[in-house]
Amino acid sequence: MKRLSILGSTGSIGKNTLEVISGHADRFRVAALAARNNIGELESQIKAFRPDVVAVLDEPAAEDLKKKGLPVDVLAGEEGIVRAAVLEGVDMVVSAIAGSAGLVPTHAAIQAGKDIALATKETLVMAGDIIMSEASEKGVSIIPVDSEHSAVFQCLDGRDMNEVERLILTASGGAFLRSSVSELESVTPSDALQHPNWDMGRKITIDSATMMNKGLEVIEACWLFNMPFEKIDVLLHPQSIIHSMVEFIDGSVIAQMSVPDMKGPIAYALSYPGRLGDILPPLKLAEIRELTFEEPDHSKYPALSLTYEALRAGGTMPCVLNAANEVAVEAFLEERIPFTGITGVVSDTMAEHRVLKARNIEEVLNVSEWARHKAREIIGRNVA
Repeated sequence: MKRLSILGSTGSIGKNTLEVISGHADRFRVAALAARNNIGELESQIKAFRPDVVAVLDEPAAEDLKKKGLPVDVLAGEEGIVRAAVLEGVDMVVSAIAGSAGLVPTHAAIQAGKDIALATKETLVMAGDIIMSEASEKGVSIIPVDSEHSAVFQCLDGRDMNEVERLILTASGGAFLRSSVSELESVTPSDALQHPNWDMGRKITIDSATMMNKGLEVIEACWLFNMPFEKIDVLLHPQSIIHSMVEFIDGSVIAQMSVPDMKGPIAYALSYPGRLGDILPPLKLAEIRELTFEEPDHSKYPALSLTYEALRAGGTMPCVLNAANEVAVEAFLEERIPFTGITGVVSDTMAEHRVLKARNIEEVLNVSEWARHKAREIIGRNVA
């Protein structure tokens, strides 16, 4: 039986993971859960799955949970999240804490020799070189949970990477696929949160609308599959049925397809190299009838151009891109900047950064904090 620690258990990925586990209780045991502050949802999860340990990032919320007298050890703060990630006896850590907050506990889990089911793309965007090097040194497997990276992982299936011509990541186009550039200037947070295919958290849904999410996935794919960014392309695929493709040097292309449901890639990561039954409904292509593709318009989705710019700069620039985007998305959701201002804040922050080569996680976090401070400063200048 595989023992799991689920970081971000009250978010979309975490809840889907627990749903997969509940249908295969003979295969998995939940040893630890970790969340930011949703103790109502966490309490229900504790009663259903009976973990040994839970961790709550928000310390006052952790104290409130302790007062409920549940039969579980309650840990608090970032230190508590890390302790849940490195818990003795855990075989795999599901890293699903949204944003940059997932970096430190995921890094700690790797250092402790835990295999990782990785849903937090920011971990590799911020510190890909460090994370992949340490995973290799520790003999740790990193299995991707993002649907696009899971698709590539399944298409490659141990093949010789010298035979791979390019990776093709698909994108739905988000809430504004058919909107004009001028129409984007007046969209509201409620407009941007209406994703046509996927049920995701607020931040990642906004990232889907700007296509920054796809840009971050390009960076993540570079590290996961040791591919130069020049060999990673993005195609718009509104139906979200083909999750990604791999093109080989002989011109053949292998694609991974399924209904758009995160339980599929989650189940594959948990059970790899095997597969679990009864996870997704069958794919009925005759009912879908058509699968369409188109090139993304970079004038409409400037986040993609910023991503490739960050990759060309290298070093700490992808970390700066990520941190500035987190601040800008928060500002948009709070209606302090327009939707089109998100990428403007990111671009201006990148323009003021001098690229470094981070040698450790502490240096990565320092750069991330610099970028967050600079992005807030830029927003303040623009709003004033």
